[in-house]
Amino acid sequence: MRCVRSTEQGIDVVEVPAPERDGVRVQVRAASICGTDLELVRLGPLPFTLGHEAAGMTELGSPVAVLPLEYCGTCDRCRAGQTAQCRSAMAGMYGLGTDGAMADEIVVREDTLVPLPHGLDMRDACLVEPLAVALHAANRARLHEGQTVAVVGAGTIGLLCAAVARDIGCEVDIAARHPAQRSAAEAIGARIGLTGQCDVVFEAAGTDSAFAQAVDTCGRGGTIALVATSWRPVTVSFMAAQLAETTLVPAIVYGHCDGLREFDAAAGILARHPEIPHALITHRFPLDDAAEAFRVASERAAGAIKVVLEP
Repeated sequence: MRCVRSTEQGIDVVEVPAPERDGVRVQVRAASICGTDLELVRLGPLPFTLGHEAAGMTELGSPVAVLPLEYCGTCDRCRAGQTAQCRSAMAGMYGLGTDGAMADEIVVREDTLVPLPHGLDMRDACLVEPLAVALHAANRARLHEGQTVAVVGAGTIGLLCAAVARDIGCEVDIAARHPAQRSAAEAIGARIGLTGQCDVVFEAAGTDSAFAQAVDTCGRGGTIALVATSWRPVTVSFMAAQLAETTLVPAIVYGHCDGLREFDAAAGILARHPEIPHALITHRFPLDDAAEAFRVASERAAGAIKVVLEP
């Protein structure tokens, strides 16, 4: 079967044997490129197939999204209900520690399957994974209806944080650099520009200036959700955050909230809001054009937001 890997020659589509591990076989219909994938490629050749944002069809004909973490269920964090903090899940994350979904098919553990709600197209359901990241950040920040929200950074995660906040019932301002990002933000109901002090701020850029902007935008006693994944150290000044007694809430991946799996809740949000994939998915490529897809995904100034591969 075909799969996408980072090789000595860069991104390449290579032939490998079909996976034979125990689990459920999923024919992949859509796998999107994450900023993490772009960072991984910069590391050079990797021994596994890329891709952790995916949806497809099981052998029994069920449309599913794939939750790319295999929680152990036995560590202290899993037993406490904090599966996002599972001590072993990240090491085996599909597309980061083991073979991922940029391929014709993937075999996954049955409990990682997320049934798609009515009305959610498989070609769009690769967005369930990053939307679950945004929802987890909102839940960690205890976001609730009627609060004022700002988002610093309008890449995929920043835009999805705005979409989650809008679904909850919040007014949202967003700082967006590029025209395509501004258009997408408006399409999901966010206002362009940061206009005042907010209850909750999502820092979705992961830079020195973005953190400073988040602190400036957060009202006294407010909350900043740190949802960006920064691969480099970020320099921050404590004083402004201390003076406002700002609560800083780091968030990573997704887990459970109020006993419900955030991945399932994210699929529901995506089904309720078809404007989200229409706004965010800017490019689609066949699997064989993966190298070009990665090139396009790295050029945000040229209009790329979310780039999807379709085997």
